[in-house]
Amino acid sequence: MRRILPTLVTGALVLPALAACSTFGEGESASGGTEKLVLVAHESFSLPDELIEEFEAEHDVDLEIRQPGDAGAVVTEIALNPDDSGADAVFGVDTTFASRLLDADALESFEGDLPSGADAFALADEDRLVPVDSGNVCVNVDTAWFAERGLAEPESLDDLVDPTYADLFVTPGPVDSSPGLAFLLTTVAAYGEDGWRDYWRGLVDNGTELVAGWSDAYYTSFTGGGEDGQRPIVLSYDSSPAFTTTEDGSATTTRALLDTCFTQVEYAGVLRGADNPEGAQELVSWLLSEEVQAALPDNMYVYPVRDDVELPAAWAEFAPRPAAPYTMEPAEIAANRETWIGEWREETQR
Repeated sequence: MRRILPTLVTGALVLPALAACSTFGEGESASGGTEKLVLVAHESFSLPDELIEEFEAEHDVDLEIRQPGDAGAVVTEIALNPDDSGADAVFGVDTTFASRLLDADALESFEGDLPSGADAFALADEDRLVPVDSGNVCVNVDTAWFAERGLAEPESLDDLVDPTYADLFVTPGPVDSSPGLAFLLTTVAAYGEDGWRDYWRGLVDNGTELVAGWSDAYYTSFTGGGEDGQRPIVLSYDSSPAFTTTEDGSATTTRALLDTCFTQVEYAGVLRGADNPEGAQELVSWLLSEEVQAALPDNMYVYPVRDDVELPAAWAEFAPRPAAPYTMEPAEIAANRETWIGEWREETQR
């Protein structure tokens, strides 16, 4: 996902305290280990420096984190060179793109054990992708924007094609964006094979803005995420509102529409052809550790798969989870993804 969200404080944008923890680009590391270990991850991978430094010290490695873009870009990069991706492990492959790496035979089996709770998120009969976190992709609205104008907020997918909300919605497309693909799958699940294309024609006719990735949608176009945003409806996550609290912490200025959500699980794995396969196994195990799992909500704004990790208090109040999110079996996604994306292109580029 995905998701270093700003907190709105008296009209100014400030990063949450824990967002000061940096991530590392290509060629950088937190400390000087003796053996290099390369992790390729999506652009929103973020963990506290001290956790990364502790991992490096414990395993005597120099961790290099490559972040080529959204999850789709990560998967594409690896799938094109499954034998020689230049990395040892991957993080951030999600439900929508998982089959691409599995079909490319780009992964080795995980040799460790899953912690309590993680089995519920694991792929059936598959040990090459290890569940690390989960979340729901949902339409979000800038409640402050609607309140200022006395306009009722949308509540459903149908509302997004209502002329009342013309030119107000922005979403990433499904080509390289995992949340964008999740939204496409949402529309297929909601409207079926006979209706989802008509729905997308309706979105385009109603002035929906299509952008490349989640960051472009949230930070550039969304009124609740960037100073110059012009659109008060955006595709984001069910956890997003917990990070748009007012200064006194009593309320949020955004809201997730819980009837528009699609469940995602993010996975990690050991890459075939890894130069440091032992270190890659240790890295995947570390991502499942209690310390890392506890850091996920405040750093990547996702839910840990461990069931023994306490969530931040604000999540219970400001980030309720959908009661009945849309889902789709990985096999169905794998069988239809490229066809659906191709048809989506046709409908949105008329």
